[in-house]
Amino acid sequence: MSTIQLTKTPSGNTRTIVATWPGLANGDDGEPIKFSQYADKSVQVTGIFGSGGALLIEGSNNGTDWAPLSDPQGNELNFAMAKIEMVTEATLYVRPRVTGGDGTTNLSVILLMKE
Repeated sequence: MSTIQLTKTPSGNTRTIVATWPGLANGDDGEPIKFSQYADKSVQVTGIFGSGGALLIEGSNNGTDWAPLSDPQGNELNFAMAKIEMVTEATLYVRPRVTGGDGTTNLSVILLMKE
């Protein structure tokens, strides 16, 4: 429905940066972030999932074609509850996308990237 703008915040360490997408509702996606020099990534999802709420972390190397990213065990980063996971793949772009929920769905995604 809407593309939610991201906020980039220095972490206080020159080798890491934090990207945040607040207020993601059902059908929203996040503005893609392009920081390929940051190979290590972890993602935290918080907020209200609502009925059937789900959020997918996707990656792309061309900014057009998107695919689900996975955790180190090979599971898709498809969140149905609040938690933190590592991101396995190194892609040029990363974005969150809400794939389910209801009128109460209100999620925030925090992506920590480390060189």
